[in-house]
Amino acid sequence: MTQDILMLLFSLAFILFACVLFTNSIEWFGKKLNLSQGVVGSILAAVGTALPETIIPIIAILFYGGREASQIATGAILGAPFMLSTLGFLITGAAVIIYSLFGKRTLKMNANKKVFRRDLMYFILVYTVAIFTSVFNQFNEVRTFAVVLILVSYALYVKRTFSDEQKIEENIGTLYFTKVFSVDTNLFWITTQLALSLLGIIFGAHLFVGYVKDLSHMMGISPLILSIVITPIATELPEKLNSIVWVGQKKDTLALGNITGAMVFQSSIPVTVGILFTPWNITGIAFLSAMLALTSAILNLMWINIRKSVNPFVLMFGGVLYGIFLITILH
Repeated sequence: MTQDILMLLFSLAFILFACVLFTNSIEWFGKKLNLSQGVVGSILAAVGTALPETIIPIIAILFYGGREASQIATGAILGAPFMLSTLGFLITGAAVIIYSLFGKRTLKMNANKKVFRRDLMYFILVYTVAIFTSVFNQFNEVRTFAVVLILVSYALYVKRTFSDEQKIEENIGTLYFTKVFSVDTNLFWITTQLALSLLGIIFGAHLFVGYVKDLSHMMGISPLILSIVITPIATELPEKLNSIVWVGQKKDTLALGNITGAMVFQSSIPVTVGILFTPWNITGIAFLSAMLALTSAILNLMWINIRKSVNPFVLMFGGVLYGIFLITILH
């Protein structure tokens, strides 16, 4: 068990290192292509770091099959947006407060409110459709209609995000490959660093999941709870760590867009896989996780609509919702 814990810590450090490379290269990539902060944070960074947790349910369905594989797939699909909207928000809000206590920044968040509001609205819409579909999962027509609606909504979300005009900030640190290997900061080296950092994130997440599973099996945790709680904690680490890096650099639009963009992606693409290829029976613990995820998103949307600002303490309320979930499953 000691070896598993040490390897767990090593894989976490490896993911963090890869995330530092990723945030640096994705900003340069956006700048070179003249893309907006919304596109870089909510689309490129969100989808890129969402790859590990997106792959898990697909592998479970395609290569394993059976009831247990369906449970793992469903739990991983629902667990991702749940973790992002609770622990992801908690860690981001806490990072703002901690950095401000050390005088590195202020408590006031300078996130683009339009981007944050848009992401939350799309997430609430598509995730509600996904959960509602489970009530009528015996009707193939309902499933097909839901999948089409969700995919069209995500396509519209991407189109709307690309119309955002807030460009990447100029204060981007030197590309690490440029600093270490003394090469030009051109698109080739930016893309090379980006690709290698993504591979590092996926490899690190794979290691993390493997050792977390080994430890959790020793504790006798069921496949559904394992996939809702343990797997997303590991595979959502890139989004959380990326956001901490960006919060420290006072790039709140990128920090939040990285999480909310991943929430939209996770409630769209992996969910359609679940609707089409699993029984998609969302009840009990799975239903509770979905409701808590929606609650967190709705609370933050209400705050930004009423107070016209993003508040780190409201973000941290996601930790309370996650605590409710833990108390329920441990009761």
